[in-house]
Amino acid sequence: MSRPVETSELRTFLESLRRGEPLSGTVAAIERFGVFVALDDGPDHPVFPGVGFITIPELTWLRVASAAEVVEVGQRVTGEFLQFDTWNMEARLSLRAMRPDPFQTFADRVEVGQRLSGRVTKLVPFGVFVRVADGIEGLVRRGEHTGPQATVRPGDEVTVTVTDVDRERRRLALSRLRLRSGAPSDVPPRTADHGQLRNGPVTS
Repeated sequence: MSRPVETSELRTFLESLRRGEPLSGTVAAIERFGVFVALDDGPDHPVFPGVGFITIPELTWLRVASAAEVVEVGQRVTGEFLQFDTWNMEARLSLRAMRPDPFQTFADRVEVGQRLSGRVTKLVPFGVFVRVADGIEGLVRRGEHTGPQATVRPGDEVTVTVTDVDRERRRLALSRLRLRSGAPSDVPPRTADHGQLRNGPVTS
């Protein structure tokens, strides 16, 4: 891909931006690799539909297959300025940075050893992903699974125990073997639909 045409006005504008600064604009185009935003302030881009650009991971804390699940052309958005892309001459933005990280909120409300109820979302060679709250998925590794992996399928309801909460990497480790000892048998595990556990996703 050839380097976009550069204008002095565009460079001056981009160099004036500071990391963390909020920038507003209108979604100008949605592509498979991200979203172009026509910013309210600053010049037009000589090649692209907008000077602002948001990659799919920066659109939302949730896992999505395409940008169209989050925004639509013509929608007004405000994103945090991340960096000046000197090759494409564009301002990289983040919508999710404008909102609290839901995984950290979730991590504040759970503890290692806590029992949760969830739904199997995906089977992978190294284990099973289970959704334990709205947008929150944890991994049950093969060694922490009761019986062969084939005994569960996507959509199955399972009970799991939290074995690790990695805030830095935003990862939740679960087990189907280590149910908390001494837990009253008549107290049901929290479910995926429990209001106080409604938060965001886990990256894997």
